[in-house]
Amino acid sequence: MNLREKLKLYVITDRRLKPEIKSVREALEGGATSIQLRIKNASTREMIKIGKRIRELTKEYDALYFVDDRLDVALVTNADGVQLGSEDMPISLAREIAPNLIIGASVYSLEEALQAEKERADYLGAGSVFPTPTKAGVRVIGVEGLRKIVKSVKIPVVAIGGINHKNARDVLKTGVDGIAIISAIMGAEDVKKATEEMKKIIEEAIR
Repeated sequence: MNLREKLKLYVITDRRLKPEIKSVREALEGGATSIQLRIKNASTREMIKIGKRIRELTKEYDALYFVDDRLDVALVTNADGVQLGSEDMPISLAREIAPNLIIGASVYSLEEALQAEKERADYLGAGSVFPTPTKAGVRVIGVEGLRKIVKSVKIPVVAIGGINHKNARDVLKTGVDGIAIISAIMGAEDVKKATEEMKKIIEEAIR
């Protein structure tokens, strides 16, 4: 499996915008290459139930399935990987517990990116590229900050934070391997169409 290929269009769930299962199916129909289950305020039991359904869907569409923060949920639902932030379990510990999982690290600066690479993260989720309604008060690195990270690390980089159909081309010019989207897809009236349009932008830029 080529990880860089699979990280091209990384769609993240947000139940404040759309219920998970239906929106994930639509995003996969539209060409999402990775799905991340991100639920901040659900019980572990509910996360597992939803995660198992997402696992089935991503297998059907040959996409990767990641879980945000929760290594336990990732393992129980047979996810491909887990996304860890600086407040979550350390990468080295996650690697010990789950040697076969793909580990993504959320980074908000060049220093954090270099550190995560040193700790053997498999890829970086780097942002926030633009201000985003999904995460209030998050540090904004801008397109230039993103470009520095891409140039400085050898592992794949996925850009995240406020990316939409209008600014995606500028983000892709930095040489990132993929873009992670929440609002521009999950907040769209037609999730499938929004995903298809984003996929087209990515493919044109990467060509």
